[in-house]
Amino acid sequence: MTQPYVSNPAVAPAAQCRHSVWGTSIRYTIIATLIFGLGYPLFVTVIAGMMFPYQAAGSLIQKNGQVIGSELIAQSFTSDKYFHPRPSAAGNGYDATSSGGSNLAQSNAKLVQRMQGDIDRLSKENDGKPVPIDLVTTSGSGLDPDITPDAAYFQASRVAKARGYTEDQMRALIARHVKSRQLGFLGEPRINVLELNLALDTQTGK
Repeated sequence: MTQPYVSNPAVAPAAQCRHSVWGTSIRYTIIATLIFGLGYPLFVTVIAGMMFPYQAAGSLIQKNGQVIGSELIAQSFTSDKYFHPRPSAAGNGYDATSSGGSNLAQSNAKLVQRMQGDIDRLSKENDGKPVPIDLVTTSGSGLDPDITPDAAYFQASRVAKARGYTEDQMRALIARHVKSRQLGFLGEPRINVLELNLALDTQTGK
């Protein structure tokens, strides 16, 4: 029987191998996209919504039925009647779409000048007391809603004077809003500024 003529017997197997690799790659990409790009995020979203609905919805804070903020994002408070948050690294206030650090080195003149200006202003506003470091430094996200207890106590005298209360009353309010370390060992004690200011308005009626 006459055999078919093949000029190069290695061509056909090589072509089949290439087709096999391409087919496997395409199938894997489609399957991985469906599982990790659609299935897994959908699964996590559903589970989070069922088990942690408040956090999954953004940890939103409401007042009189209206959303006024989130536990996760700082807000700008400049009045003497309120406790002030950490500085923002975002270019537009505490805009969540601009989250990120300043990426300025400690030796950067712009950073040093900004921090020194904040130190001078805060010290003047708060009876010349030493300024806690977190009130002049930004967080990694630039939107940290919390301050240290020391940073809150540092502002107690100013807020008390503006509200017509004693400093001891302000310090007692602060103490009630200190959150301990998560699980007893993660992070540091902290105070959510928005929650503290809302409690301040409720207590003083102003």
